[in-house]
Amino acid sequence: MCRAFFAAALATIALLGSFSISMAADPVTRYRTVTVGDVKVFYREAGDSRKPALLLLHGFPSSSHMFRNLIPLLANRYHVIAPDIRGFGFSDAPDRTLFQYTFEHLTEVMDEFTQTVGLKRYAMYIFDYGAPIGLRLALVHPERVTAIISQNGNAYEEGLSPAWGGRVKVWQQPTAENRTALRGALTPAAAAKTLLCRGLRSGQGIGCAGNICTRRRFARPARQ
Repeated sequence: MCRAFFAAALATIALLGSFSISMAADPVTRYRTVTVGDVKVFYREAGDSRKPALLLLHGFPSSSHMFRNLIPLLANRYHVIAPDIRGFGFSDAPDRTLFQYTFEHLTEVMDEFTQTVGLKRYAMYIFDYGAPIGLRLALVHPERVTAIISQNGNAYEEGLSPAWGGRVKVWQQPTAENRTALRGALTPAAAAKTLLCRGLRSGQGIGCAGNICTRRRFARPARQ
């Protein structure tokens, strides 16, 4: 009788353990917005807030949507927060006459965002346009940053390839003529083709969500 009870207890413990693991393997991603200054910033959040924090900063012209598959893989061990940088994704995108879309200004918004959501110490994953913002955050508050993971993130102008020539010219000389010359590559159709279709095999499909989000982002008046 005792042996049978003990065996049943062990089986129950094992079952509960596997159940807990299976539950933990599929964490819930929460979709939130928070007011930063005078605009709303959208972000995705997953994991236990008591665990080490990890801030994911996306690239151009993406959003936290690019991390949709990565977040569940990290959420069991980290408190993951992935914002849509102002002007991207579901965050507000004020007209450029109302907001200066410089890395310095975007960093100020992200700095206030991290404080608003309670990130006192955090590691960062920085990608593409998220890198200049994340690196500036580290320079302003080195005591808050525990680690930096960089993917395709430049820390210096020499890291920009010749393909960036048109954009650099607009940054340095934002005249109407230079902006018009670059605008053709930033239409919804051109952006979707370049960002989503390049490198695909013939007949290989792309996700509808990514296609729709990319086209909508480039159709915003603030992009022009």
